[in-house]
Amino acid sequence: MVPFRSISIFTFGFLLLFRCSSSAAEQQQFAIDGKVLELDESNFEAAISTFDYMFVDFYAPWCGHCKRLSPELDKASANLAVLKQPIVIAKVDADKYSRLASKYEIDGFPTLKIFMHGVPTDYYGPRKADLLVRFLKKFVAPDVSVLNSDSAISEFIEEAGKNFPIFIGFGLNESVISHLAVKYKKSAWFSVAKDFSDTTMEFYDFDKVPALVTLHLSYNEQSIFYGPFEEKFLEDYIKQSLLPLVLPINQDTLKSLKDDKRKIVLTIVEDEDDERSKRLVKLLKAAASANRDLVFAFVGFKQWQDFAESFEVSKKIKLPKMIVWDGDVEYFSVIGSDSVEDEDQGSQITRFLKGYRDGSVIQKHIISDDYKAFRNSMFLIGALILVLVVILVAMMMQAVKEEPSREQVDHPGSSTSLSEAREALRSGDKEEKID
Repeated sequence: MVPFRSISIFTFGFLLLFRCSSSAAEQQQFAIDGKVLELDESNFEAAISTFDYMFVDFYAPWCGHCKRLSPELDKASANLAVLKQPIVIAKVDADKYSRLASKYEIDGFPTLKIFMHGVPTDYYGPRKADLLVRFLKKFVAPDVSVLNSDSAISEFIEEAGKNFPIFIGFGLNESVISHLAVKYKKSAWFSVAKDFSDTTMEFYDFDKVPALVTLHLSYNEQSIFYGPFEEKFLEDYIKQSLLPLVLPINQDTLKSLKDDKRKIVLTIVEDEDDERSKRLVKLLKAAASANRDLVFAFVGFKQWQDFAESFEVSKKIKLPKMIVWDGDVEYFSVIGSDSVEDEDQGSQITRFLKGYRDGSVIQKHIISDDYKAFRNSMFLIGALILVLVVILVAMMMQAVKEEPSREQVDHPGSSTSLSEAREALRSGDKEEKID
């Protein structure tokens, strides 16, 4: 008979061996080898807890955009794996693994997220391999980069690229912005310059320190903040500077408005590429500089007709048109300032903003596709009710002709039914106007 103690030692040894083998297999499964990981519901949580930084593509096998993205991720994965702080790229078939898709609120394909220490952040950046690598490097860069020379400043800006705003604190202690740099890391680059020349001051157009310079290289824009550097004022400036002065609206930039709570002064032009529109945008930039509590944006009817039509704009409407949008379903027209004439547009913009601030507005709701479908269905219901009323009246008239003796008795009741039918029709008319 084998002693119980021997069995216990054997069992313990077996379990220890099994655990070590499992751990080794898991480490091998999640090795950083420059290849894209294919994850599922059985190992996803383990993967995001294993790696500090993981970029995840939630895809569907039938999605054309996903198929085009796949080779770009393969290229980027090798470059991201060799970083000092490696970023692992993974893929999940969100069409198949619906529980993961539901948990991480996947409502389209591909949906891209970067998990930093297990916490997901939506990714809206470029998808070409080289730009993707540059974009993702920001997430593993220092919260605040310390720059000690003119050349270091140039190299930092070159490395940062054009996809995010860049904040450089000249003569500013890094402790002043470190907390906010962590808070807004996913949205901007942050740095402080300790040593720099007069030439650099002249180039970036500031004449005293400390100064916080903001660069939007994609839009060729720069702004300067001289303080006060208490956190409240500093954060207000940073939040207002995350977007360019005037944002061109398209499907990508629209996502950048998601976390901004300011109202949006939206100007709808015929064609955002023509010279008249470009001159108007310059005037809007001047207005935006003086009204930083609002976001200024523009969209071309030619470039995105469906979006423009949500604000009651059609080919028959005179453009440019200005409205104030809440970023959701409500917007405001300013009374007397529906369109912007060609002459003295700067004054017209000023009058529009004054009218909005004075409350001289008409509140409206955007016309979404769902609303259009609802409105069309109400037209059909109204038409059906009208047909029924006509048939009912015809039947009543026929009954009157055939039974004159019943007219005194039945007509009041018939009249009541007709009133009810008209009331139903009026109700249908009212519903057509419901937003």
